[in-house]
Order: sequence, then structure tokens, then C-alpha cells
Amino acid sequence: MSTTQSQATTVYRRDYQPYPFELLTVELFFDLQPQHTIVKSKLHFKAKQAQACDLVLNGENIELQSIHCNQQALGTEQYDLQGDLLTITAMQGEFVLEICNSCNPSTNSNLMGLYISQGQFFTQCEAEGFRRITFFPDRPDVMSIYTVTMQADKAQFPYLLSNGNLVSQRELEHGRHEAVWHDPFAKPSYLFALVAGDFDVRETTTQTKSGKEVLLQVYTDKGSGKQSLWALQSLERALKWDEKRFNLELDLDRFMIVAVRDFNMGAMENKGLNIFNAAYVLATPETSTDQNFIGVEDVIGHEYFHNWSGNRVTCRDWFQLSLKEGLTVFREQEFSADIRARGLDDTAAQSARAVKRIEDVNLLRMAQFPEDASPMAHPIRPDSYEEIGNFYTATVYEKGAEVIRMQHTLLGEAGFQQGIANYFHTFDGQAVTCDDFLETMQAVYKEQHPGKDLAVFRHWYSQAGTPRVEVTLNYDKAAQTCEITLQQSCDLVGVEKRRQDFHKQPFHIPFKLGLLDAQGQALSFELAGQTQQEVLLELKQAQETWTLNAVKSAPIPSLLRDFSAPVVVEYDYSDSDLAVLASHDSNHFTRWQALQELLTSTTLALAEEFASDSANPDSHSIKPEIFRIWQATLQDQQLDPAYKACLLSLPSLRILLEQMRQADPQALVAAHQLLQQTLAKQFSQAYWAILQAHEPERAYSPDPISVGKRRLRQQALKMLMSIEHPEAQVYSQTLFKNHNNMTDGITALSAITDYGPEDVRSHALARFFEHWQHDALVIDKWFAIQASSPSVSLAQAEALMAHPAFNIRNPNRARSLLFQFCMNNMQNFHHKNGEGYEFWADQVLYLNQINPEVAARLARCLDNWKRYAQPYRDAMHKAIQRVASANNLSRNVHEIISKALEIYIYSKETICLRKRSHNF
Repeated sequence: MSTTQSQATTVYRRDYQPYPFELLTVELFFDLQPQHTIVKSKLHFKAKQAQACDLVLNGENIELQSIHCNQQALGTEQYDLQGDLLTITAMQGEFVLEICNSCNPSTNSNLMGLYISQGQFFTQCEAEGFRRITFFPDRPDVMSIYTVTMQADKAQFPYLLSNGNLVSQRELEHGRHEAVWHDPFAKPSYLFALVAGDFDVRETTTQTKSGKEVLLQVYTDKGSGKQSLWALQSLERALKWDEKRFNLELDLDRFMIVAVRDFNMGAMENKGLNIFNAAYVLATPETSTDQNFIGVEDVIGHEYFHNWSGNRVTCRDWFQLSLKEGLTVFREQEFSADIRARGLDDTAAQSARAVKRIEDVNLLRMAQFPEDASPMAHPIRPDSYEEIGNFYTATVYEKGAEVIRMQHTLLGEAGFQQGIANYFHTFDGQAVTCDDFLETMQAVYKEQHPGKDLAVFRHWYSQAGTPRVEVTLNYDKAAQTCEITLQQSCDLVGVEKRRQDFHKQPFHIPFKLGLLDAQGQALSFELAGQTQQEVLLELKQAQETWTLNAVKSAPIPSLLRDFSAPVVVEYDYSDSDLAVLASHDSNHFTRWQALQELLTSTTLALAEEFASDSANPDSHSIKPEIFRIWQATLQDQQLDPAYKACLLSLPSLRILLEQMRQADPQALVAAHQLLQQTLAKQFSQAYWAILQAHEPERAYSPDPISVGKRRLRQQALKMLMSIEHPEAQVYSQTLFKNHNNMTDGITALSAITDYGPEDVRSHALARFFEHWQHDALVIDKWFAIQASSPSVSLAQAEALMAHPAFNIRNPNRARSLLFQFCMNNMQNFHHKNGEGYEFWADQVLYLNQINPEVAARLARCLDNWKRYAQPYRDAMHKAIQRVASANNLSRNVHEIISKALEIYIYSKETICLRKRSHNF
């Protein structure tokens, strides 16, 4: 008997029930064969209650062979196998269940459960992949102690790895061998991992804070071991940082990372055996860019930090996903900021941290703010889902991290560390909820603020949407008082709009601000009897007012410093006020933000003109303040290169598109190009001077200062190439020909692809492919450069799909071409004739058949279709309806498309409309 995937059903958080059995121990046996793997499980259960109840196990796409209970075989009349549920009735007391089943890893194209990649065995079990390996209570609140035995052909699979510590190894007959692993810490099934294959291994030993010697290992494909040094160094840096910053120590004798070429995500935090997408392990100067080096370090840090924030303390159910992911993203962000600032003086360190903060906020605004405004909007702790794989979202991760950061801001570093220590001490070895985490933080907050609590803060966990904070400032010159009023609002979004019983409550918003005078100097003020230059206001009501005293001159407010909350600020700044902030604010974030606001308002105004048939915008529409700030910034030799590159970056097209009243991609692209080319022409000499001053280094280093210089040089070259600057064209070709690291090579190739003459472009792309055709990760870059380039049309993107090197079944390759074209090639994807959207529908439907998880992520591209102007909107709607009407949609894609069309299915309690037709 075999199991199959079930039909779509909605799961509600309110329906959570504890599992009625404890799972004391798990013993797993694997006879690893690519086409027919035998899995035997020995599960020691103990009923939580005296009365008998049914034991329900999950199983999907696996073949049941036999079941024994307390060594007695069960006949088919003693259990029920329906769909993906195996039920054994009336179980009580303690009992041992032994199940034998088989699976076929070689045909597992969706890469969940046990699968084959490049002839080697790997697993991916989060969120619900373990049920594709064996029958099991596949839910995060069922934790147990695992012992795993694996047998396989030794010549083909010399390394047999699983979670925890290696217990024993032995040789078997017929060229086979065996390894036994034991994990001493209870874990849920989603953290199980198994790897079998032949690898290059790089390793080192290090001492933990307590003096214990531990082994760190990185496993990669044969022949790629030389590319794993940075990964191993990053792992050791993460280990030392977690000890120093959070006092958390590695609890196993070894920690392993394994790189795999076919992987749906970035990496997976399986206890002691992290399985990584190879893109986040392999890095050398010759094959990897600065962003690759940063990405490897960040993701390795993230997964290592999960050892405590996710593994030792895990989630009770999948609605609590942000409990581990939001917290761990915050820890990853702090790790990255600390590493970038390491060894720098105070000024340079502050700048390095600001660059990291700007990057994080840009990602939030690019990915999460649009999600908050879409039919897929959900709180960081959702109330329902159809397919849990769809809720590994920017909201859960990035906004979840901002919610943790706000708690850090409210408590301070010392208070936050006290709360974290209490959290891990109290809940070690348990599966808990977001409320449990917040309670530990609230205990510290109440100590710091007697009589106050975080009751209002809880709304961040239960409400979706991006709050807007309107700021009003009244200055009384005679009294030298400045009255600050903050008023918050947040639209109903997603499911909230159709729930008649839902009423939005105020958020608890930490709002950091300072004051500047007309010359850009910081103004002091008095509040609560203290003189200060910066204050953290806590907005908890719909509207609140604070009075700042002893303000000696009319102030310019520096608002939401360091982006202290994930909100949109509304304040009627004058252009001259923004110019003062952009030139003088001591807070690096708000200085950058002020210039971004000037650039944004200019670009959107130009786009509105381009959207009008009679409009003919020119450079005279650009605000003069921008030219003055741009010139001063270019000439400022005191600015760190990385921060200068941030200041001189135009707002992202994707962020700008979400701010248009009626999104018009073609008008926005035209406006963005006009602004870029105008600035490039006006300051071409200064940009050329940057290229001359920051010549490529003889020896590559991924340190923050060197990365900043390359980033600034890359930006200067892009600006000059956009206006066909003759010296820059020669420079780009010379850099491409003579580069000694991939960052410079990609910088040159991207500039040539985007702006170079056709013959030069074709030659460079052909030469790059010929040189790197045997390195899959580099060829991913080759595809991505073309797919995202404004010079590459839909027809050319389709031609790239026919290239021998393209393989849609490989998630990295699919992302490098399909995702890049649909998400980052705004000019050619959003064609008014709708052909780009038909292309999108074709790819979603094809991927739906082979890898529903990747298909669902691509399906998200058109979430906000209702915000677009015509004819884009109707063309998007048509393409979405085409996907919706297809047969055999996976749960993953069905949920995304249904919500895009606002086909919500509600329970009877909420009395909501179910739309039975897509034609409305």
C-alpha cells in the first residue's frame, strides 16, 4: 500500500491540540538504495492519558511494508491507511511500534524528504518532509531522542552522516558498510538529517568557552574542497561570536555542514548536521563575489545560531515559525554587523553597522512591505495556512526580526540579554510559543518600567500590515517648546478585510528621534527632567503627544532613527529640510533616508509625467537639492566608501513601484533612467575620478573596507556606462579582460551586458561561459546577469531556457533565470502586451508538476496585481486566472493563486464569503 499527497485543506492555529502520546525514543534503520531505500523505525511511545485513543501517523509517497506493535505483527484490519494518514486505533500505556516502509529517492524531484542529488543521498525535512521518509507524528511538538543506523555501498557512499555524535562504524559483507549516530538532545522530526555520499572534507578543531574541544567539518562535492575554507572560517567565527555575545556554547562533539547542488532553500539547521545549498558554502575570490562571501558568512551564522534559537528551544506548531526564524534572523543581522565593525575605529565601525542596517531595511521594504499590502498579508504569527511551505515568508523572517529588534530597542542590550538567558534556561528542550518568548521579555520590561507591560506589543504578533505614523511638530519659539504628536494607523489587509469581527488595535511602536537646527547641528532638549539629544518615544495609543522643553531654535526632526520600528513615517518635510538631514544628520540611517526621500519623490513625479501621453519630462524636473547633495557627497573624503556607495544609490525600482498610486512599470523605468543618466552626466568627472582612485587590488580581500571600495567603484562604472561614457566603456572591457577576482569580473560583465555595444556584449558573455562552463555556481551568475538585464528581452530569456546549461529542475538554475527575469527585469517582464505574464504562467504551471515549493515562490511575483495601472492589471489577472483554472494544482500553488484572486475560505464562525468561481 502506498500513500499519496492529500488535497488542500486549511489548518487553523485555534485548532491546535497537543499530541496524545510522548515519543520517548526513535531508532531508525536505513538500507540506502537509490531506487528502493528500506526504512525501518522503532518508536517507543507512552500515552499521556489513561484512556485509549487513536495513534495517528503521517506518511506521504512511501510504500508500507509491515507494522509490528510490541513485536506482534498487525494485520490490515488492525490499522487504517487513508491518504497520507496511518491510524492505529485504541492505543494506551507504553508500547513499541516497529514500521517498515520503502521510498524511491531517485524520483523525488520536489527535494523534500529523502532524495538523490548528483548521485548522493540528502534529506530536507522542514517543514513536513519527514513523512516522505517514514510514517511518523510529523509535527514540531513531538520531540524525541534519535539513534540512526545507515547501511550503504562503501565505494559509492563512503561517508554516512546523521545528527549528533558518531557512535560506531563497521564493515559489512558485499562491499557495504554501516554507521550509527546518536543525538543526545530531544528534537522534532523536522530537524532530522541524513547524508550519504563521497565528499571532500575540510575540518578544524577548536575549543569552546568552557574548554571543550569540538570538531568543525565542511563536506563538499569531490573536487570543490578548495572552495570551502571561507565557510569553515565563518563557522568558527559564528561559534565564537555566539559564545561572546549570547553566552551560548556548542553542545555537541562536532558540527557538520554539507553542501548540496539541488536544494530548495538556502540552508537547513538540522541538529549538528546543517545541509546547505552549495551557493552558501563555496567561495573563492576567483569564483565568488563580495556578496557571495557575505552571503556565505551570514547564512552559516544563521544556521549555526539556530542550534539554540530553534533547536534546543523549538516551536510548538508551525504558526510559531517566527519564534525561531525572526529571532535567528535578528541574531544573524547582529553577527554580520559586529563582524563588519570588528577592528575598526568608532567612526568607521558606526558606518559599517549603518551600511548593514540600510541593507536590512532595503530588503524589508523590497520584499516584506509589498507582502504586507498584498492578498498574502499575514501577521508574523499567522492564524491559518493551507500549505506551511508558503509561510516561509519575508513577514515571518524579516518582519519577525524587526519585532525582535524592537524588543531589543525597548529593553536595551543588557535587558535583552537578561531576557534571552531566561528564555533559554526556562524552555530548554521544549517546543514553545511566541507568547512564551514575549513573556520572558515582558518580565524584564516590567522590572525596568514598574507598572507597565508589553500587552500592546502583542499586536505585532496578531495583526498584519505596515503601520503608518503621521508626525506633527509644533514649535513655540517664545516658550522654547517643541510639541511632537505621533498618530498611527494601519489598513486592514489580506484576510482581515473580509473578517467582519476584526478590529485593528494600536501597535506598540518604539520611535527614536532627534532634532537638528537649520545649519544641521544637533539640538539639545529636555524631557522628563533630562537633557538629551535623542529620545526613544513609545507610541502605544492611536495618538500621543510629547512636549520637548529647552529647544533653543526651530527644529528639523530626525525621525525613526536607525529604523527603530517597521513603519512608514508621514511628515511634511520641505526639500530644504531633507537637504539638511541628508548633509548633516549624525545618524547614518536617517541621513541616508533623507536623501532617499528626495530621490523617491523626484522619481515618482517623473514617472507620473511619463505615464501621461502628453508628458515630455527632462532633467529640469529634478530637484536642485539633489545635485548639491550629490556633489558634496562625491567630494567628501571622510565618508567610508561603503556608506558613500549607499548614499549615492538610487532607490530600488521594486521599492519605488510599490509607492506609485497606480503602478506603471514602463513609466517608472523611464523616470529612473532619466534620473540616473542626468546624475551620471552632471558628475561624470567625479565618477571617473572614483574609478581612477580605486584601482583594482592586486590581492583580493573580503574585508569591509575593501568591499566598500569595490562597491563604490562598481557604482561609478554603472553610472558612466549608462551614458555611454567612452573611457568607461574601455575601462569595463579592460577590467573584464584583466580581472583577478569574480567581483571585478561580474562588475565588468554586468556593465557590459546592461549598457555595452551588442558585439562587445556577445563576445564577453561567450568568453565568460567558455571559461566557467564547468562551475555551476558561476554559470548561475551568467544566467542571472542576462535575465535581469534591461538589454535582454523576453524572447532572449526564452532562448536562454533552451541553452544546454539550463536545467529547470535545479532550483538554483531556475532562480537564476526565471526568478531574475520575472522579478528584476522590470522593463522586459512588464511589457504592456502581457507576454511576460503569459511566460510567468507557463513556468509556474511547469514547475508545479516537478517542484511545487519552487513553483509557489515564483507564483508570488504577481501578488499585488490589483495595484497596477491598465493594461498591466488586466493582463496579470488573465495570467493568474489561467494558473487558477489548471488541473492538479499543488497545495503550494493553489494557496498562493487563490489568495492572489482573493478566494478565501473561512470557517462558519467568521461567516465569510467563499467564491466558487475565478471569473469575478
